[in-house]
Amino acid sequence: MSRSYALRRRPAPASVPIDLDSSQRAVVEHPGGPLLVLAGPGTGKTTTLVELVADQVERRGLRPDQVLVLTFSRKAAEHLRARLVARLAGAPGAPTATTFHAFCYGLVTEFADPETYGQPPVLLSAPEQDVRIRELLHDPPESGRVRWPRDLKAAVAARGMAPELARMLSQVRALGMDPEELAEAGQRQGRDDWVATGAFLEEYLQVLDGQRLMDYSEVVHRARLIAASPQHQPTLRDRFRLVVVDEYQDTDPAQVGLLRGLAGDGRDLVVVGDPDQAVYAFRGADVGGILSFPRAFRTSDGSPARVLALASTRRFGENILNASRRVAERLPLPPGLDEASRRAFRHPQPLNPPYGSGQVDVATFTSPAAEAETIADTLRRAHLDDGIEWSQMAVLVRSGARSIPRLRRTLTAAGVPVQVAGDEVPLNAEPAVKVLLMALRAVLAIVALRHSGASPSTASQVDPEALLTSPLCRLDPREVRHLAQRLRAGDRRPSATVLLEAVLDPLATSSVRSPEAGAAGRLARTLHTAADLVQTEESAEQVLWHIWSRSPWPDRLAADAQSGGATSAAADRDLDAVCALFDLAARAEERQARRRVSAFLDEVDSQQIPGRSLAEQGDRAEAVRLLTAHRSKGLEWRLVVVAGVQEGVWPDVRHRGSLLGVDRLMAGGERAPAAPSTSSVVADERRLFYVALTRARERLVVTAVASPADDGDQPSRFLADLVGTPAATSADSMDMLRDGAKGRPRRPLSLRGLLGDLRAKLEATDDPVVRGALARRIAAIASVNGPGGPLLRAARPETWWGVLEPTQSPVPVRPGDEPLALSGSAIDGLTSCPLRWFLGREGGGSTAQTSATGFGSIVHALAAAVVSGEVPADIDAMRAHLDRVWSQLDFVVPWAGVKERREAEDALVRFLAWHLAERGRQPVAVEHEFSVSFDVGGEPVIVRGSMDRVEVDEQGRVVVVDFKTGKSQPKEDDIAKHAQLGAYQLAVRHGAVDELVGSGAPLGGAELVQLRKSVRNRTKIQHQPALAGDSFADEQLSSVVRTVRDEAFAATPGGHCIHCQFATCCPAQAEGAFLLSAQRADRSAEETSDV
Repeated sequence: MSRSYALRRRPAPASVPIDLDSSQRAVVEHPGGPLLVLAGPGTGKTTTLVELVADQVERRGLRPDQVLVLTFSRKAAEHLRARLVARLAGAPGAPTATTFHAFCYGLVTEFADPETYGQPPVLLSAPEQDVRIRELLHDPPESGRVRWPRDLKAAVAARGMAPELARMLSQVRALGMDPEELAEAGQRQGRDDWVATGAFLEEYLQVLDGQRLMDYSEVVHRARLIAASPQHQPTLRDRFRLVVVDEYQDTDPAQVGLLRGLAGDGRDLVVVGDPDQAVYAFRGADVGGILSFPRAFRTSDGSPARVLALASTRRFGENILNASRRVAERLPLPPGLDEASRRAFRHPQPLNPPYGSGQVDVATFTSPAAEAETIADTLRRAHLDDGIEWSQMAVLVRSGARSIPRLRRTLTAAGVPVQVAGDEVPLNAEPAVKVLLMALRAVLAIVALRHSGASPSTASQVDPEALLTSPLCRLDPREVRHLAQRLRAGDRRPSATVLLEAVLDPLATSSVRSPEAGAAGRLARTLHTAADLVQTEESAEQVLWHIWSRSPWPDRLAADAQSGGATSAAADRDLDAVCALFDLAARAEERQARRRVSAFLDEVDSQQIPGRSLAEQGDRAEAVRLLTAHRSKGLEWRLVVVAGVQEGVWPDVRHRGSLLGVDRLMAGGERAPAAPSTSSVVADERRLFYVALTRARERLVVTAVASPADDGDQPSRFLADLVGTPAATSADSMDMLRDGAKGRPRRPLSLRGLLGDLRAKLEATDDPVVRGALARRIAAIASVNGPGGPLLRAARPETWWGVLEPTQSPVPVRPGDEPLALSGSAIDGLTSCPLRWFLGREGGGSTAQTSATGFGSIVHALAAAVVSGEVPADIDAMRAHLDRVWSQLDFVVPWAGVKERREAEDALVRFLAWHLAERGRQPVAVEHEFSVSFDVGGEPVIVRGSMDRVEVDEQGRVVVVDFKTGKSQPKEDDIAKHAQLGAYQLAVRHGAVDELVGSGAPLGGAELVQLRKSVRNRTKIQHQPALAGDSFADEQLSSVVRTVRDEAFAATPGGHCIHCQFATCCPAQAEGAFLLSAQRADRSAEETSDV
């Protein structure tokens, strides 16, 4: 039985009569010719444009298809198109409303030479362009035409070179130049880098043409040539009688050139923009375009274009308006504005704002954690108390990489659903994508092993533990250790080796009967069948789908996505990332059929630029948007939080110089006289801040950290515009911000926060009446069930700390059948506080490397280089080397880097003074790696590590020197039994330096050389005498061995507690005192269970 289907289009929404104000009416009634409309935030520019087009069609006889409307974002184009269709319902045809790039692509495919493009070209996304450039840099054509200058050869392989070349290509095309013209400009200006870049870009474009590819700057360039050509220009100008451009301040010279070709003869060209919102200079946009429009697009009689301004804002009330105006008043305006237009643009009047006058709050906090937690609290209270939908709230930041991950973690933990745009982070940095790429590497390793016949243990690129604990297998770390123990029964190979075989070889777990072995075997079989697909040359998309669909992950994500809350938001994000990866794989297959899976993996791994994800095609129904200020442009919400407004971050006034001098290239190949000034950079940053402030409709919250520490984060100068009175100085305003800094909120406004508060009160009181009331409230929370069981399992007394019996891990901290390996720093840590050592080293709680550790690494490396002769023992030479590497350190604020740089130079001066002083000793090694084995009480021990410097005195005695660059120093009374120095001496006694000085060399002691601080302008040296007989070091090591083997990691209070990062989970500290309340917790649990 055959069926027929009819497509029924959804009827367009009915058009509603629009009540225009006088300034909007003036734009609609513009008699013709070029017109610049200045439109601030919320002034109704979209409505004005729609009514302008409607007036041209209904009153002036223009056909809808003779109207071209251009804007910059896909979403804005779709919105404009829908508005125009609704407004012109019943009119034949429809206006062309699209983005610049989509319009240009259409021109190229319509008018390009068929011999050049037999099929339409494929547009490269920014990440794909980055990969193409990177491939050409690493594997250049054999033409030999690209000869990089000597001082650039090292930079060619650097991560930043590909984006730099992409910027240069965009600038070259924006200025209407060809690569050959760039090379000629380089010869005229004496810039060899431009000559080489011109040759590289020429080959790049040839490669893209050969592959039927085109990047965004190239498609605009070729469209501009088409619009300017005598052959096609008359056709286009006859086709489009009215050209309208939205967000004109974001145009670059290439787009302005396109408009000149379409409507540069004085015909109807209406552009709308706001110079105060010109924030895309880093993409090549030129705010000068809107400032010079009246002169660049003249009327048919040669007069400058007319300028009008929209005079009323409907987005927000006077409070938000006044706050944003104080920021904008310092920005330049287009020249030639009459006083009425100037006043209307800079001082629009609120017109029926939907939420009254609005509210502006500026708050500072003592720490980033306090700031993030208060933001979460603010959003939750707005949702629960004020009824604001999650989707009507947003958090805006200056830097996505710096701020978004931290805020996302805090908001998600507080139960705030969060949506982060897919192009805020590169696709390969998404956790879900990392898992699939890791599995793809394992598949390729299996294929390689099949060809080579080698053992799976040689597949060093595969991380077996990461795969086993990933969502593809779902073992936890304890189960992985248990699996490794089972596999190593009777096998002396390391755990990493047997786990690798378990992942890559399905037979490796066949002899083990356990749930963990079964899960690992299923994963290995999936990877092996995926390897079969690779060998039959299936696409990357097919291989990825096989891995994905054969795992339990899809079902779990689908369930989590429907569960609501933070779990649902995280699942949505993972699903979006996975879909984006499959979309990229499909695009790769379209561009190059039968492309190797390894080539696809290399492409994704190489991506360093974020790209658009599927999540952007439609916003989440109910989630707070977390995004950069740049991405917020054109959007609005009832509540907006502008977070992290710190000095040194916003404004970001770091040097924006370009390796290739992109910012120095001007039209005609001329060179700009100087790089952008600091004042122009601050102006750009102020525009971005203004954009962020004006996204709010009802409430605006601006936050920053005002650290009490002298070298801590401080609020931005921009906040001074928002606080205080008009008569207050900037210094007065900053003092107000610092004095008003707040700490963390009392408790999160969440069910979990309420439970924590109730439990804390229950623990703190002995009043039976109060305890009973509190226990009943906790019991009420525990009785509430959600879709999958208890809504808050932590409310159930059997889960509380101190109620359960202590657990015993089946896997020892260190394998009992292997020698115990310890470093000097481990011995020191275990001696001072075993608990801190365990939590940091074995528990994985150590923080990532900071600028302080980088400081120490640089100073240690230079000290070693002086002894080895790589660097002269001269402070100027050491300064030069310091300058070369210092920029690699990352400091939160620039001034902290300057301060640390001075201290690093001071440390080198102290080192040099110590090094050149006569001590009767000679250095025999620097950075000396050692490993010695011996028994301690019958227990085999390995002591290993690195000695900063080994010296021998005139009596042949060995002295070990350890350089210290930290700010804290041990007391003089503690040096005699300093554990790390003692460990070094024990290592020397057992042969650690025998290859340097021969066996049996006597000990001469050990010493700390403090390079961070001096004593009366002299380098501070703390010397430990030579060990003799059974020393304190032997006792310390014996105690350390017992501690590790007994796994008795006790908290040991001392001076080191001041800087300890584990105070909140230490029973010896007030912050961790809850760990001692097991008896009280047991009592509270019993009372709650009785209820």
